[in-house]
Amino acid sequence: MNAQGVAPPLTRQPGRLVSFSDGVFAIAVTLLVLEIQPPPDFGHLLRGLGTLWSSYLAYALSFLLIGQVWVNHHVMFDYVRHVDRGVLFLNTVLLMVIAFLPFSTSLLAGALRAEQGLRTAVLVYGGTLWMAAALFNIIWRYLRHAALLAATLGAFGVRTIGRRFALALLWIGSGIIAGAFVPIAGVAIIAGFLPAYYLPIRGEYGEHAPATDQAA
Repeated sequence: MNAQGVAPPLTRQPGRLVSFSDGVFAIAVTLLVLEIQPPPDFGHLLRGLGTLWSSYLAYALSFLLIGQVWVNHHVMFDYVRHVDRGVLFLNTVLLMVIAFLPFSTSLLAGALRAEQGLRTAVLVYGGTLWMAAALFNIIWRYLRHAALLAATLGAFGVRTIGRRFALALLWIGSGIIAGAFVPIAGVAIIAGFLPAYYLPIRGEYGEHAPATDQAA
């Protein structure tokens, strides 16, 4: 109660949301490896292990992509002062998409191995990633408009993080479009998304904008 006898408004700290999200990310990457089954013929084990190349490829790609989502999820929530029901709901939907990725990965690995249905598998896989990217953009915009971000981030950091998230939609979307015509090209474009998005984002630590940006 304050001096006027009025209780202060409830604020939910983001700690529990981040902890729950970390748990979902951990489960998702664990499920990825469970999709890789040992070859049935142990009499020709080395050859059998070699035939699982598509599973190894899909596993590595998805593990690094989920890791990338985890990194950028922390970037997003490091400057969140508190969360409301809208953020909790949107983050839940994001986690639902991430939890679907092991299935998309298994689909992609199976299609690569069978050399059938690859176009559809790439579209489902890319679509799952695009949905995750779209939810990142929706959550970031919600955080901005609901004034839930800490002032220490600064306008420059808010803009640069938002640009990085928006670029993900275009990048993954181009992979989906390419995959509809040349599936392997779509996978390659999506894989090329990895190194760029592990790089730090200018302004994510609250740095000041360059003088040219401030002048503008």
